Amino acid sequence: MHKKVVLAFSGGLDTSYCAKYLSETLGYEVHAVTVNTGGFTKDDEVLLKEKAEKLGVASYRFIDASEKYYNDCVKYLIFGNVLKNNTYPLSVSAERTIQAQTIAEAAIEIGADAIAHGSTGAGNDQVRFDLIFQVMCPKIEIITPIRDLSLSRQQEIDFLKDHHYEMDFEKAKYSINKGLWGTSVGGKETLTSASNLPEEAFPSQVEKTEPSQLEIEFKNGELFSVNGETFSHPVLAIQKIEALASPYGIGRDIHVGDTIVGIKGRVGFEAAAASIIIKAHHLLEKHTLSKYQQTIKSQLSDWYGNWLHEALFLDPVMRNIEAFLQDSQKTVNGKVFITLHPYRFVLNGIESNNDLMSSKFGSYGEENLAWSGDDVKGFTKILSNSLNIYHQVNKLN
Repeated sequence: MHKKVVLAFSGGLDTSYCAKYLSETLGYEVHAVTVNTGGFTKDDEVLLKEKAEKLGVASYRFIDASEKYYNDCVKYLIFGNVLKNNTYPLSVSAERTIQAQTIAEAAIEIGADAIAHGSTGAGNDQVRFDLIFQVMCPKIEIITPIRDLSLSRQQEIDFLKDHHYEMDFEKAKYSINKGLWGTSVGGKETLTSASNLPEEAFPSQVEKTEPSQLEIEFKNGELFSVNGETFSHPVLAIQKIEALASPYGIGRDIHVGDTIVGIKGRVGFEAAAASIIIKAHHLLEKHTLSKYQQTIKSQLSDWYGNWLHEALFLDPVMRNIEAFLQDSQKTVNGKVFITLHPYRFVLNGIESNNDLMSSKFGSYGEENLAWSGDDVKGFTKILSNSLNIYHQVNKLN
């Protein structure tokens, strides 16, 4: 009996090499699994199955984890308005966590002896996959042929050709990783500090130039409708916003950050839906949450994003933060009105029954209904007291 290995399979060069190497060199029974976190179409699903079967795997599964991805992770990125370094919506780091968990569950289910993934030794993904596997199924061996053998791209190609497997070996000019919460774009420009990505690097080209209006509605912080259309699950609302906004080239940027392994990294991305949703949700919170709710939320959200990025999603503190974020959304209800333009969008305003900017309490800078001028004088005198003491004590020093 051959030992069983579950392979995280994307259909690219690295995981195609892994499939052949694991079966024909190491003698494993290979069970390939693709986890969809919103980046694959139905056509992709068919093509991936054909590739896996051509590689001679013992079995192939395509698991749609898009709703799990939203329920377990993306929802809290919206609640927290999470943008890594005030820029990046954690498109790849968030989905890798869910993909790794789903692969681990599949390995446990079939009683696998090993799990394999195609990560190299240079990036963050190797840590994200390894850590999840080590926590969820610590007795299952982890095999990483590309990393362990320090393989070059040409070595992988030569091996596959020697084993009678043909695919499109032409390396794409740009590396694209598409998911529900954004698409990463890597190329020669992102390997430097000075160059921006050219227009043609992005998968969504600018096709619309005339402004259009977008109305999105939240209920308890979650997406409820888009332009008056309601959806059975927020994933569908996110996809709708992406379809409406990506033809404007909205949500493009380059993220510069610290990798888990301690070096600086640079990656381009486009995330039209994520950019709009986070900013719209944040605006609605400004109207519906108290000052101190917003203060504490921003601090916890920064930690949540950092720990998610650094592969610590399974730490129990993340569940603690999620409980706080969930509870904070009780009053985050209402519509946000947006105008879409080429390469940008404008938040016009909100409409909410929970809007704390209610005219019945007065209008800022115009009229107040809750205090008198004398009240303000007394309040300011008390507020300034500690400062007066400090400066009077220290004015001669």
